[in-house]
Amino acid sequence: MYELLNQKIREKISLTDDEFQICKQAFVPKTLHKHQYLLQQDDVARYLAFVNEGALRMFASGEKNGEIVIQFAFPGWWITDNFSFLTGEPTVYNIQALENTSVLLIGKQAWEDLFDKVPKLERYFRILLQNNYIATQRRLVSSLCQTAEEKYLSLIKAQPDIIQRVPQHMIASYLGITPETLSRIRKQASYTR
Repeated sequence: MYELLNQKIREKISLTDDEFQICKQAFVPKTLHKHQYLLQQDDVARYLAFVNEGALRMFASGEKNGEIVIQFAFPGWWITDNFSFLTGEPTVYNIQALENTSVLLIGKQAWEDLFDKVPKLERYFRILLQNNYIATQRRLVSSLCQTAEEKYLSLIKAQPDIIQRVPQHMIASYLGITPETLSRIRKQASYTR
């Protein structure tokens, strides 16, 4: 259950086996069934979640625009509302399982205690936060500057298996386009192959 976590951490920093054992003890495994929520709007994000198996989506709900997908998370990815997790303020997001999913959860206090026990992990999480910041900036520029087709092609290049794992209307929401536009783009892309 902890092999993927171990692999992902060691891709960024070196840990001894003893240090990883300390790390492992800070996490609590949780299984989510398809459509089950890990976090709901107006709750506080009490955990940072590492996806071990399955898939999650983070989305916001509003009367005007319905559901807007903010992020997907697949095995080896982390997900939470960082603002809520770090400040203790209620979240505006929902995090829901797209399929049966297993996650490893770490609470804020356990996360901070882990930095005292294994200081190298501060560097690991700093790298994750930097990468998240960069990805958020790129997504913002993409949503403002790219055409619908360019956004779709970039997504498929970065995550080729997303089409098989995520319903089309959720991909359209993530890209900020209508399902009809996505369908047209996919049809055109299949003709050019």
